[in-house]
Order: sequence, then C-alpha cells, then structure tokens
Amino acid sequence: MTVTTDTFADALGGLGDAEWDRLAGDRFYSSALWLRVCALEPGAVSGGLHVATPGGGRAAIPVAAVTDEPTPDLRWHELLTARGLPAPEPGGLLVGQRRGYLAHLLTGAGTDRTEAAAEVLDAVRALRSPLHEETSISRVAMYLTTQDVGALRAAGVRTAPVALTTDAWIEVPPGGYPAWLESLSGRRARSVRSEVRRFEKAGYELEHRTLTESWQDVARLLARSLLRYGRTVEVAPMAESFRIQGELAGPRAQVVLCARPGEPPVGFCLYYRVGDTVYLRAHGLDHDRLVSAAEYFNVTYYMAARLPGVRRLHAGAGTAEGKALRGASLRPLWLLDLSEDSPLTGYDEEIRAHNRALLAGLRDSSPVVSAALDGELWGPYC
Repeated sequence: MTVTTDTFADALGGLGDAEWDRLAGDRFYSSALWLRVCALEPGAVSGGLHVATPGGGRAAIPVAAVTDEPTPDLRWHELLTARGLPAPEPGGLLVGQRRGYLAHLLTGAGTDRTEAAAEVLDAVRALRSPLHEETSISRVAMYLTTQDVGALRAAGVRTAPVALTTDAWIEVPPGGYPAWLESLSGRRARSVRSEVRRFEKAGYELEHRTLTESWQDVARLLARSLLRYGRTVEVAPMAESFRIQGELAGPRAQVVLCARPGEPPVGFCLYYRVGDTVYLRAHGLDHDRLVSAAEYFNVTYYMAARLPGVRRLHAGAGTAEGKALRGASLRPLWLLDLSEDSPLTGYDEEIRAHNRALLAGLRDSSPVVSAALDGELWGPYC
C-alpha cells in the first residue's frame, strides 16, 4: 500500500482536479468540484485519499476528519445507537463526502476493484487524523452503494453493513418528458398531469438562473422551508455559503426560481447536471405563500424531466413514496465501519435483523414503494 500524497493537503489530497475526475467519472458527488464545495463547510477537515495498486492502477475515496459533525445524518454514533446497535465513538474519520449522501470507491479503468478496495482499506486504517491525537479513532464509511460494500468486505472488512436509507433514481426515456409520463402507470400519469395543470393555472412561471445570480433568494427560501420543519437558521451565513458555492461552481450550479408575475419567488430548486444526469441538490419553498398547486413536484422533478437531453434524475435519500410515485427506483445506502477494532464486529445477526426490518417497513409502507425497491441490491445484507 502506497499513499501517494498528504491526504489532508486539500480536498483532493493534493491530486489535480483533472486526474481526480478521471477516477470519479460521472459520479458527481465524488467529483473534484463537489468535494471542493464540501470542503467549504465548517466543522471538519476535508481530504482525498488516493493510492497506487500493485497492478499499476489507482484508487481513491473522499475522507474527512470530523469532531462534532453539524449534519445529523452523518453522526454515526447517534444513528447506530438509535437503531439499538453498538456504535463507534463519535468523531474520527468519515470515509465519504460530507454532503450529498452518496459515496463511491473510485478506481481507474481496468483496476481490479477488490484489489483497489484492499489498498484503500489499508490506507484508511493507517491514516492519522489532523484533528485527533490518538490513533484508535473511528473510521466509518457512510452512504456506500451495495457494490462498494461488497468490494470492501471482499478486501477484508469483517463487520456487516448497516442499511441507512434509500437512494432514488428516476429514469427518463429517450423521448424525454412525454415518454417519461407514458412510462408511469395510467393513474400516476393522470396525477402528474393534474399537478402540472394546477401549477400552470396558478400562474406560476419558472426562471432559470445560475447560483451566482440567485444565492440570496436561495438562502431566503431555504430558511423559510426549514422553519416549517422546526429548524431556525440564520439567513446571512447561509447566504454567504451559497454565494461562495456559486462562485466556485460557476455555471455548473443551476437554479430554477418559481414565482408569479410581479411577485418575489416562492420556491427554488438547485441542481447540477453531469452529461445526461441531473442531481437535484436542494429546494426551498415559502410555504405561507403557496396555493396548493403541487409547487414542490413542479419545481423539482417535472422541471428536471423537461430539460433537453436528460435521461436520469438523482432524487437522493429519503421520502421514498413521493419519489416512487414518480417512477423512481429505490436503492439501499449503507454504513460500513472500517475500523479494525469495530464494536460492530460479531453483531452480524443483529445488523441483518435491523436491515430486514427496515426493508420490511419500506415494503409494507405502500405497494408503490415495495415495487420500487431493487431487491438484488438489498438482498445480500438482509
């Protein structure tokens, strides 16, 4: 195992953007741009771990040294404890990026993935955190795909993976939006058409801008949306964060604003596009000003499905039924403790019982969710 540079030299571990992106391919949440966006967030030191493999290949994965992670969905100790499972200590090394909830083991073309996973695993276990003095810290990978869990377990990880949530992908056929509507069941297609008519009848218009042009509206609307769910945030720091993100991303960070003529926007959707895939990143609505015209779905999924040349929408984690109703397939995302002395070692049956219960709960939640679950990806660890 040969670690090629200082992992925490910068967000990419000292590797150039072009070289890192050759490994990332079309995986946006592992791209150089997105990792540099993540590195702007306070509360951790972001880095990139990349290694050479014995066969002459290269492998990489994002990492971050964390103490008190501000994002609840990345607090592995709390997530596992709430599930009644043993939990690594909070703080340590997060393997994966800090925003986006979809992490990948990156490999060069032709590199054996188990060999690559073995090199990455050794490097993770040898890595020292810039925020912790001790060496025996938690080393936890989060929001991994089933394929990457399999590679890491084949490389020597002894703990079973813990199912965290669903990851939703919506396929848009070559005919674009009309073909996507036809791909839905008759009842669902009628529902979508009804929601679009209500939206149009309400007089809403969509305006496409870059984040650089709209960061103030984005921050204001996101704060209003969070307030509805009991979270109070300061608008000014959030706005500054979006301003910096827009400055870094340039035209790659796209925003759709929703408003009626002559009125301030009532909603937004922030997205990134990579080839024929749209990654829906954030949305916000001023709920007090909505008129029950399916604003959320029109500003997110229906807007994105209409973009020329789009073939896939990444709708992300959670809210399984709403996404399944619009044709999404639901894939599992996993937590895998990479520590050699993991407290999860020996608890395979308890972990699998948890995974089966989560899967059963999803299946029982509604027929449409049950049909959307990709059983082959859930099965190995349930």
